[in-house]
Amino acid sequence: MRWKVLVSAPYFQPVIDRFRQVFEEHDIELVLPKVNERMSENELTEIIDDIDGVISGDDQFTSRVFEKAKRLRVISKWGTGIDSIDQVAAKKFGVKVCNTPNAFTMPVADSVMGYVLCFARRIPWMDRDIRAKNWVKQMGVSLQEKTLGVIGVGDVGKAVVRRAIAFNMRVLGTDIVELPADFLVETKIEVVTKEELLRQADFVSINCTLDKTSYHIIDSKAIGLMKSTAYLINTARGPLVDEKALVEALRGQQIAGAALDVFEQEPLPEGSPLREMDNCLLAPHNANSSPTAWERVHASTLKNLLEGLGLPGAGLKRQYA
Repeated sequence: MRWKVLVSAPYFQPVIDRFRQVFEEHDIELVLPKVNERMSENELTEIIDDIDGVISGDDQFTSRVFEKAKRLRVISKWGTGIDSIDQVAAKKFGVKVCNTPNAFTMPVADSVMGYVLCFARRIPWMDRDIRAKNWVKQMGVSLQEKTLGVIGVGDVGKAVVRRAIAFNMRVLGTDIVELPADFLVETKIEVVTKEELLRQADFVSINCTLDKTSYHIIDSKAIGLMKSTAYLINTARGPLVDEKALVEALRGQQIAGAALDVFEQEPLPEGSPLREMDNCLLAPHNANSSPTAWERVHASTLKNLLEGLGLPGAGLKRQYA
């Protein structure tokens, strides 16, 4: 049988030639559309009709898309987050959804601490001053003087906590699930409510998953609880933060600043006011950047695709990772 597979994951498309032999061996025809970060519902409905499998990014797999996907058997998500896929609809239409758990824990946690250090030591702003021929000694702080609050203490959140305690920071955490006793003993993290965390933290890192309960978990009310000297860091999912509320807070200096690797709309629109704000650090959804992690996810994603189509995928991780 000849299979037809859509490859829309932006990180997988550039390396597709490395894996063409695998696709050819299994008689798989590839569909490689031009993708600007992710495919929309409308873009998917136009081409999904005769697709058997997908190696996807954060594409909008809605119920409408599944209704059009007459042959679809499997969506193999490149990475961990599957919040852009309507999983109820996937189950209804018999489509298997796979991902790579714990795919980018370490690089994302590194990115969080990178932002914390940038704000604490004022590194980007001193660099700008020097380039502008200004010799200004900005006021930095030592991390051991400050408190980090982690919203969502899962795999990434735990890695962030461990990095923060290495800097002798006080660490607060909040999660909807109970944290393991050995982790509490190891890190001495203080488990508090979200509200108490926002009131006390000098840096707030959002590391939870996106679902109906966490959408806009940081809104105007939440920001209003934060210190005027506090910084918000989001390396998880854009819609966790009410971007409009954040813009107003930054404009009004309700908080000291923010670092955003993810946005409600990606790529970030050219006219976004965030681009003009000096107290905001921006990145193009790139906190997962790590060649070693990417290699592991390439192999895992391909293996999940093949197995979802009922084809042999064993050995791929060893062969390509």
